[in-house]
Amino acid sequence: MATTIPVPIEFSLPTGWQAAPPDEVGSPNVAFVALKPPAVNGFTSNITISGEVRPDVPLTDIADEALAKLQAEVAQMKVGKRSEHGTPENPGLTQAVRMLIVANGRQMDVAQLQVFLGMQDVRNPQQQAVLHLVLTADSDEFERVVSDFQQFIETVRPDTGAQNNNGGYR
Repeated sequence: MATTIPVPIEFSLPTGWQAAPPDEVGSPNVAFVALKPPAVNGFTSNITISGEVRPDVPLTDIADEALAKLQAEVAQMKVGKRSEHGTPENPGLTQAVRMLIVANGRQMDVAQLQVFLGMQDVRNPQQQAVLHLVLTADSDEFERVVSDFQQFIETVRPDTGAQNNNGGYR
């Protein structure tokens, strides 16, 4: 079952990306999925959003946990560049991962860009959440969709008018 985002956010999807129900596309542990058809080499590029409330846990620890979980799910994995950004109030961390997965009975080479953002809850300023924003694409397609992901990241912000936990998109 799809999860919820722990703080309300809003964002805009780049042209050509379509929202999809997480449960229906095999991503039950995320709150939001966007797909960029058509599939390339049998894999459809996707953006996922999930999050958690993790007060006082460094983003490096959360990113390491995400890598450990991913390692258990893939055939091979290589971690690329990792960089920290943002401010102490709104920290961020980005890391690149390349992996060999098995899907539909065949091996696929995919790349992932993971962004972890610390974000204060606009309804409860004492609560700090960490958003996990992830782009996953076939390695041959990655360079063509990474600019869409960067465009998407620039639109993610707290939803100051939110009345629910799921946030929204335009």
